[in-house]
Amino acid sequence: QVQLVESGGGLVEAGGSLRVSCAASGRTFSSYAMGWFRQAPGKEREFVATISWSGDSTYYADSVKGRFTISRDNAKNTVYLQMNSLKPEDTAVYYCAAGYRFTAQAVGFDYWGQGTQVTVSS
Repeated sequence: QVQLVESGGGLVEAGGSLRVSCAASGRTFSSYAMGWFRQAPGKEREFVATISWSGDSTYYADSVKGRFTISRDNAKNTVYLQMNSLKPEDTAVYYCAAGYRFTAQAVGFDYWGQGTQVTVSS
C-alpha cells in the first residue's frame, strides 16, 4: 500500500515556473514507477509524464515535452514535476500516481494522490 500526497500547486503567470511534489509513504517507493497526470475542468484526465523506478527512464506527453521535467529522489520518497514556460492551457489539477509498470496509461497505475491545483493566468 502506498499513500501519495501532492503539494506545491498554486497560481502563476503565463511564462512562469512551478514545481509540484509528491511525497509517498511506505518503504517500497523505489519499487514503483511514478507518473503525473492532470485534469482540467470539463476534460478527461490526461497523461503528463512518467519516470521509471530507478529514474533512468522518463517519458512525456508531447504537450509538455521540453517544458516539464519529472524527477525523483528515492531517499526522500518523493517525485517532482518541474514546470517551466507555463501556459494557461496547463491549468488543471495535477495528480501523481504509482505503479509497477513504466507506462503512460492511467490504468497502469495502482495508487493515486488527491491532486494539487495549478492555475496559470494569462
